Amino acid sequence: MFKRMKEDIETVFENDPAARNWFEVVFTYSGLHALWAHRIAHWFYKKKWYTLARIISQFSRFMTGIEIHPGAVIGRRFFIDHGMGVVIGETCEIGDNVLLYHGVTLGGTGKEKGKRHPTIGNNVVISAGAKVTGSFKIGDNSRIGTNAVVLSEVPPNSTVVGIPGRVVKRDGVRVGRLEHDKLPDPIVDTFRQMQQQIDELKAELEKVKQNSDSRERV
Repeated sequence: MFKRMKEDIETVFENDPAARNWFEVVFTYSGLHALWAHRIAHWFYKKKWYTLARIISQFSRFMTGIEIHPGAVIGRRFFIDHGMGVVIGETCEIGDNVLLYHGVTLGGTGKEKGKRHPTIGNNVVISAGAKVTGSFKIGDNSRIGTNAVVLSEVPPNSTVVGIPGRVVKRDGVRVGRLEHDKLPDPIVDTFRQMQQQIDELKAELEKVKQNSDSRERV
Protein backbone atom coordinates (compact mmCIF):
# COMPACT_ATOMS: atom_id res chain seq x y z
CA MET A 1 0.00 0.00 0.00
CA PHE A 2 2.72 2.48 0.99
CA LYS A 3 4.71 1.62 -2.14
CA ARG A 4 1.67 2.48 -4.26
CA MET A 5 1.17 5.76 -2.37
CA LYS A 6 4.83 6.62 -2.95
CA GLU A 7 4.30 6.00 -6.66
CA ASP A 8 1.25 8.29 -6.62
CA ILE A 9 3.30 11.10 -5.08
CA GLU A 10 6.11 10.63 -7.58
CA THR A 11 3.52 10.83 -10.38
CA VAL A 12 2.53 14.28 -9.15
CA PHE A 13 6.13 15.49 -9.39
CA GLU A 14 6.42 14.04 -12.90
CA ASN A 15 3.32 15.85 -14.15
CA ASP A 16 3.20 19.13 -12.22
CA PRO A 17 6.22 21.47 -12.27
CA ALA A 18 4.59 23.51 -9.48
CA ALA A 19 5.01 20.65 -6.98
CA ARG A 20 7.80 21.66 -4.58
CA ASN A 21 8.06 19.02 -1.88
CA TRP A 22 6.41 15.88 -0.52
CA PHE A 23 4.72 17.66 2.40
CA GLU A 24 3.01 20.14 0.08
CA VAL A 25 1.89 17.40 -2.30
CA VAL A 26 0.50 15.12 0.41
CA PHE A 27 -1.47 17.83 2.18
CA THR A 28 -2.60 20.18 -0.60
CA TYR A 29 -3.19 18.18 -3.80
CA SER A 30 -6.91 17.45 -4.11
CA GLY A 31 -6.41 15.07 -7.05
CA LEU A 32 -4.19 12.89 -4.89
CA HIS A 33 -6.68 12.96 -2.02
CA ALA A 34 -9.54 11.98 -4.36
CA LEU A 35 -7.51 9.08 -5.75
CA TRP A 36 -6.67 7.73 -2.30
CA ALA A 37 -10.29 8.07 -1.16
CA HIS A 38 -11.40 6.24 -4.30
CA ARG A 39 -9.11 3.31 -3.52
CA ILE A 40 -10.81 2.90 -0.16
CA ALA A 41 -14.30 3.31 -1.63
CA HIS A 42 -13.51 0.88 -4.46
CA TRP A 43 -12.37 -1.76 -1.95
CA PHE A 44 -15.72 -1.55 -0.15
CA TYR A 45 -17.56 -1.52 -3.51
CA LYS A 46 -15.93 -4.79 -4.54
CA LYS A 47 -16.99 -6.26 -1.17
CA LYS A 48 -20.57 -5.16 -2.05
CA TRP A 49 -20.69 -2.57 0.73
CA TYR A 50 -22.21 -0.20 -1.82
CA THR A 51 -23.72 2.37 0.55
CA LEU A 52 -20.53 2.79 2.57
CA ALA A 53 -18.55 3.05 -0.65
CA ARG A 54 -20.85 5.84 -1.88
CA ILE A 55 -20.63 7.66 1.44
CA ILE A 56 -16.83 7.69 1.16
CA SER A 57 -16.94 8.87 -2.46
CA GLN A 58 -19.45 11.62 -1.66
CA PHE A 59 -17.37 12.82 1.29
CA SER A 60 -14.36 12.93 -1.03
CA ARG A 61 -16.41 14.90 -3.54
CA PHE A 62 -17.38 17.41 -0.84
CA MET A 63 -13.75 17.84 0.24
CA THR A 64 -12.05 17.87 -3.18
CA GLY A 65 -14.64 18.84 -5.80
CA ILE A 66 -13.83 15.60 -7.64
CA GLU A 67 -16.48 12.90 -8.02
CA ILE A 68 -15.24 9.39 -8.73
CA HIS A 69 -17.83 6.63 -8.53
CA PRO A 70 -16.52 3.79 -6.34
CA GLY A 71 -17.20 1.31 -9.15
CA ALA A 72 -14.72 2.96 -11.53
CA VAL A 73 -11.49 1.05 -12.23
CA ILE A 74 -8.35 3.18 -12.27
CA GLY A 75 -4.85 2.09 -13.29
CA ARG A 76 -1.45 3.12 -12.00
CA ARG A 77 0.24 6.53 -12.12
CA PHE A 78 -3.09 8.31 -12.55
CA PHE A 79 -3.03 12.07 -11.96
CA ILE A 80 -5.77 14.71 -11.80
CA ASP A 81 -4.33 18.21 -12.11
CA HIS A 82 -6.28 20.88 -10.17
CA GLY A 83 -9.31 18.59 -10.39
CA MET A 84 -12.31 20.76 -9.55
CA GLY A 85 -15.37 19.56 -11.43
CA VAL A 86 -13.97 16.20 -12.57
CA VAL A 87 -16.62 13.45 -12.81
CA ILE A 88 -15.81 9.77 -13.43
CA GLY A 89 -18.69 7.34 -13.88
CA GLU A 90 -19.36 3.91 -12.40
CA THR A 91 -18.33 1.67 -15.31
CA CYS A 92 -15.42 3.83 -16.44
CA GLU A 93 -12.09 2.02 -16.88
CA ILE A 94 -8.87 4.03 -16.88
CA GLY A 95 -5.48 2.66 -17.91
CA ASP A 96 -1.98 3.54 -16.71
CA ASN A 97 -0.25 6.92 -16.97
CA VAL A 98 -3.46 8.87 -17.58
CA LEU A 99 -3.63 12.62 -16.94
CA LEU A 100 -6.90 14.54 -16.44
CA TYR A 101 -7.34 18.27 -16.01
CA HIS A 102 -10.14 20.14 -14.24
CA GLY A 103 -13.69 19.99 -15.52
CA VAL A 104 -13.31 16.65 -17.31
CA THR A 105 -16.36 14.38 -17.46
CA LEU A 106 -16.09 10.67 -18.21
CA GLY A 107 -19.81 10.01 -18.35
CA GLY A 108 -22.52 7.75 -19.68
CA THR A 109 -25.52 8.26 -21.93
CA GLY A 110 -29.08 7.24 -21.15
CA LYS A 111 -30.26 4.94 -18.38
CA GLU A 112 -29.06 1.63 -19.78
CA LYS A 113 -27.53 -0.97 -17.47
CA GLY A 114 -24.11 -2.54 -17.81
CA LYS A 115 -21.09 -0.89 -19.40
CA ARG A 116 -22.10 2.69 -20.22
CA HIS A 117 -18.99 4.78 -19.54
CA PRO A 118 -15.80 5.14 -21.57
CA THR A 119 -12.64 3.07 -21.39
CA ILE A 120 -9.51 5.22 -21.35
CA GLY A 121 -6.33 3.62 -22.69
CA ASN A 122 -2.77 4.03 -21.45
CA ASN A 123 -0.81 7.30 -21.68
CA VAL A 124 -3.90 9.39 -22.45
CA VAL A 125 -4.18 13.13 -21.70
CA ILE A 126 -7.65 14.69 -21.42
CA SER A 127 -7.54 18.47 -21.26
CA ALA A 128 -9.64 20.89 -19.19
CA GLY A 129 -13.39 20.85 -19.72
CA ALA A 130 -13.44 17.89 -22.11
CA LYS A 131 -16.50 15.61 -22.07
CA VAL A 132 -16.19 11.95 -23.01
CA THR A 133 -19.59 10.27 -22.89
CA GLY A 134 -20.56 6.76 -23.91
CA SER A 135 -19.34 3.20 -23.84
CA PHE A 136 -16.36 3.31 -26.20
CA LYS A 137 -12.58 3.43 -25.98
CA ILE A 138 -10.08 6.24 -26.14
CA GLY A 139 -7.02 4.59 -27.69
CA ASP A 140 -3.56 4.52 -26.12
CA ASN A 141 -1.36 7.62 -26.37
CA SER A 142 -4.24 9.86 -27.45
CA ARG A 143 -4.84 13.51 -26.57
CA ILE A 144 -8.26 15.11 -26.06
CA GLY A 145 -8.31 18.88 -26.51
CA THR A 146 -9.73 21.50 -24.19
CA ASN A 147 -13.56 21.53 -24.07
CA ALA A 148 -13.83 18.82 -26.72
CA VAL A 149 -16.99 16.69 -26.68
CA VAL A 150 -16.11 13.12 -27.62
CA LEU A 151 -19.06 10.88 -28.56
CA SER A 152 -17.37 8.04 -30.43
CA GLU A 153 -14.29 5.82 -30.30
CA VAL A 154 -10.88 7.41 -30.73
CA PRO A 155 -8.08 5.41 -32.42
CA PRO A 156 -4.67 5.09 -30.69
CA ASN A 157 -2.11 7.87 -31.12
CA SER A 158 -4.77 10.46 -32.02
CA THR A 159 -5.45 14.10 -31.17
CA VAL A 160 -9.11 15.10 -30.89
CA VAL A 161 -10.59 18.61 -30.77
CA GLY A 162 -13.92 20.34 -31.28
CA ILE A 163 -17.65 19.86 -30.69
CA PRO A 164 -18.35 17.15 -31.55
CA GLY A 165 -14.82 15.86 -31.23
CA ARG A 166 -12.96 14.92 -34.39
CA VAL A 167 -9.50 13.52 -35.00
CA VAL A 168 -7.11 16.19 -36.33
CA LYS A 169 -3.89 14.21 -35.97
CA ARG A 170 -3.13 10.49 -35.97
CA ASP A 171 0.25 8.80 -35.65
CA GLY A 172 1.87 12.21 -35.89
CA VAL A 173 0.19 13.03 -39.22
CA ARG A 174 -2.35 15.86 -39.48
CA VAL A 175 -5.81 14.73 -40.59
CA GLY A 176 -7.51 17.54 -42.49
CA ARG A 177 -6.97 21.13 -41.43
CA LEU A 178 -8.01 22.78 -38.18
CA GLU A 179 -9.03 26.38 -38.82
CA HIS A 180 -9.21 28.07 -35.42
CA ASP A 181 -11.03 31.09 -36.87
CA LYS A 182 -13.79 28.88 -38.28
CA LEU A 183 -14.77 26.74 -35.32
CA PRO A 184 -18.50 25.85 -35.31
CA ASP A 185 -20.94 28.04 -33.36
CA PRO A 186 -24.13 26.00 -32.67
CA ILE A 187 -26.17 29.09 -31.75
CA VAL A 188 -25.30 30.93 -34.95
CA ASP A 189 -25.96 27.76 -36.97
CA THR A 190 -29.40 27.44 -35.36
CA PHE A 191 -30.30 31.04 -36.22
CA ARG A 192 -29.16 30.49 -39.79
CA GLN A 193 -31.39 27.44 -40.10
CA MET A 194 -34.34 29.35 -38.64
CA GLN A 195 -33.78 32.24 -41.06
CA GLN A 196 -33.63 29.81 -43.99
CA GLN A 197 -36.94 28.25 -42.93
CA ILE A 198 -38.53 31.69 -42.55
CA ASP A 199 -37.37 32.66 -46.03
CA GLU A 200 -38.80 29.44 -47.49
CA LEU A 201 -42.14 30.05 -45.75
CA LYS A 202 -42.25 33.61 -47.06
CA ALA A 203 -41.61 32.33 -50.58
CA GLU A 204 -44.44 29.80 -50.25
CA LEU A 205 -46.84 32.47 -48.95
CA GLU A 206 -45.87 34.77 -51.80
CA LYS A 207 -46.67 32.00 -54.32
CA VAL A 208 -50.06 31.38 -52.66
CA LYS A 209 -50.84 35.11 -52.75
CA GLN A 210 -49.88 35.40 -56.42
CA ASN A 211 -52.06 32.39 -57.36
CA SER A 212 -54.97 33.89 -55.42
CA ASP A 213 -54.60 37.25 -57.18
CA SER A 214 -54.50 35.51 -60.59
CA ARG A 215 -57.75 33.64 -59.91
CA GLU A 216 -59.46 36.85 -58.79
CA ARG A 217 -58.50 38.65 -62.02
CA VAL A 218 -59.86 35.75 -64.09
